[in-house]
Amino acid sequence: MSLFPELDGPPSDRLFFGIFPEPAVAETIAGRARDLRGQLGLSGAPLTPDRLHVTLHHIGDYSGLPRGIVAQALEAGAAIAQTAAAFGVTFDKAASFNNRGNNPFVLQGGEGLADLHGFQKALGLAMARAGLGKQVAKQFNPHVTLLYDRSLAPETPVAPVSWTVSEVVLIHSLLGQTRHIVLGRWPLKA
Repeated sequence: MSLFPELDGPPSDRLFFGIFPEPAVAETIAGRARDLRGQLGLSGAPLTPDRLHVTLHHIGDYSGLPRGIVAQALEAGAAIAQTAAAFGVTFDKAASFNNRGNNPFVLQGGEGLADLHGFQKALGLAMARAGLGKQVAKQFNPHVTLLYDRSLAPETPVAPVSWTVSEVVLIHSLLGQTRHIVLGRWPLKA
């Protein structure tokens, strides 16, 4: 076994911090995705409700699971949970990101995401203190990916979708397998 599994072959494993809507909200979001898909003439398959999330920090893609980086991420997650309080988010528009043919169609928001921006920055500071400074996202455009499509859809207002973010999650995603494995879950202060 290599000391540096992230350097051995093509990436098979992704690590990221994210937030997930509670199941009832995820079902609402999935319903909006189906409705918007029809209204806007998109053909991509909507993501299943259990896969709907907001990525806060993409830690990296690796060939194998890098235990040292996982340990640092677990440390950062535990640290943020000691100080951060639960907060609300509201998404009120949808649009496509241009990704040259595999275009994510996403929920976005405006002022209803101010606290999310602050939380994402605080998590980045906790990551840096845990030794993951290079993995901290320099830019953050919070969104929930609804589906992928060849077509680009214009920005479209949607009925607001809101939830209270009460935990942050460290996810191990198996690339190409549509599987998320929770490595850490930290409740935020009420």
